[in-house]
Formats: sequence, structure tokens, C-alpha cells
Amino acid sequence: MPHDTDDKTAPTEPAEIDRLAAENESLRDRLLRALADGENTRRRAEDRLEDARKFSIADFARELLIVVDSLQRAIAAAENKEAAASNQALLEGVQATLRLFIQTLERFGVRRIEALGRRFDPHLHEAVMAVDDRSQPPGTVVQVVDEGYTIHNRLLRPARVVVTSSQNQKPQTADDNDLGSEWGSTSVY
Repeated sequence: MPHDTDDKTAPTEPAEIDRLAAENESLRDRLLRALADGENTRRRAEDRLEDARKFSIADFARELLIVVDSLQRAIAAAENKEAAASNQALLEGVQATLRLFIQTLERFGVRRIEALGRRFDPHLHEAVMAVDDRSQPPGTVVQVVDEGYTIHNRLLRPARVVVTSSQNQKPQTADDNDLGSEWGSTSVY
């Protein structure tokens, strides 16, 4: 059907032209918002997919850290024995297994948290004990009980550590807990 060139369908009044221009602008604005919303949805989906790819093995890796801990304890026990010379081949085998195991975890983004000698960070460390050590500043990690690990810079397991206590804090003595002498010294009556 050919286009009708009849002027009856074309808007002739300025008010009608303004209304159509405003409607056109509104539709254009809605279209741009819909396109931006679609782009944002696509980006969020890509981010979630990337996170799923990176962190899907987190639970599995967390369970494997128990094996790493056991290998480290076996090495520490073998190194402390007097008969270490007779177990030297076994010790070297366990050390090689541990190195290989840690390298495999690192290929998947699992990294050990360097805690010893560092300032206590509650986001990376779990304090299991505080000790009075005046040779270190307060809040310094002086012993690592269990190694901590991250996976792609996200905490997998906190390092369980021993931390120095405040140097201003007076060590508690038996007299500090004794309520006997001070209990009766103040009279309420």
C-alpha cells in the first residue's frame, strides 16, 4: 500500500508536535535505560561466573589443608627425634610430598598467610593465646599454631596464632584474685 501523502495524518499543531517530541524523548530514555540495565546484568553475570570459577574449589581446598597440617606435623616430629638419621629418607619423602602438595594448591590460587613476626590482623589471624613478651611490640604474632590460607586473596582459613599482650598491662598475680583481705576491709554499715 503506498504512503498516503494526505496532510490530515501529519501533526500540524505545535502542541501535538511538542507532545510527540516529548513521547519520543521518553521512549529514547527508556530504551537507553533498558540497554544499560542489560549491560549491567551481563557484567554481574560475568563477575559471578568468574567468582564461581575461582572459588568453587574453596571447600575442597579447605579440607585438603588438614592433610597439609598433618604432613607439617609429621615433618616437625621427625626433625625433633634423636633417631632422625635413620628416618632421613622417610623425612625427605614427606618433605617432598608436602612441597608438591603446596605447589598444587598454589596453582589453584591457595596461598599461605605469612603470620610469624607480623602485626596481628583479625581479618587473617585467630588468636588462640596471648603471651607477655617484652622483646616484641604488643599485638605481634610470636608463634603460629596452624597456618592460615587464602584463595585468590579471599580468606580460606585464618592462621591460628599466639600474640604478644600489651606491655602496659600488669601481669596478674595470686594477690589480684584474692578477695579475702580487701573484702572485709570496707564497711558498708
